[in-house]
Amino acid sequence: MVAKKILMVLTSHNELGSTGEKTGFWVEEFAAPYYTFLDAGAEIVLASPAGGQPPIDPKSELPDFQTDATRRFDDDSAAKDKLASTMPLAQINAADYDAVFYPGGHGPLWDLAVNKDSINLISQFLLTDKPVGAVCHASAVFLNVNDSAGNPVVKGRAVTGFSNTEEAAVALTDIVPFLVEDELVNKGGDYQKVEDWNAFAIQDGLIITGQNPASSALAAQKLIAHLSK
Repeated sequence: MVAKKILMVLTSHNELGSTGEKTGFWVEEFAAPYYTFLDAGAEIVLASPAGGQPPIDPKSELPDFQTDATRRFDDDSAAKDKLASTMPLAQINAADYDAVFYPGGHGPLWDLAVNKDSINLISQFLLTDKPVGAVCHASAVFLNVNDSAGNPVVKGRAVTGFSNTEEAAVALTDIVPFLVEDELVNKGGDYQKVEDWNAFAIQDGLIITGQNPASSALAAQKLIAHLSK
């Protein structure tokens, strides 16, 4: 692959509704794509709505959820330094990048799904024929993006994201502001999924989505494959 510049956008939201618990981005959903891109020779820039250090979902740091990618991140001081100083999303120019990728975690449901800078950014990427990837809850970033005709960009497109049954399994159905699966369907998306917690990612045109944490590397690989054409 010719060297590409990939933007990764992370949440700045750290409150899990009114539970008093913390949320943020899911470490594996950042780490697996990050190293997929890095190992493919891409230059990576990190951004978030507020800039600086994005909040990490504390549950994603529990032993049960560690993978080779998260362990690599744990030992990578350069990656940690980069993460601690993400660029404010308002300062990002889509023209400077070849692709954008959104890691999940519950945080994006509260900020990135409705963030005007993110919505405009995704619009610009799609209008200039550049791919946009997202995994798990971050598929919500497409919900308020419309095409030039005013239709939701997911309308009629094959998409995936964290399923209703997966949300029920983590007992947050009544806590989250909306269910990703339901809203993708409401926007006219052709929502697809596999059995809970299995890897599944799908590409339809420039939109690449992954279902859950197990799907983050697969979604990133699809984005790299698109850039390598």
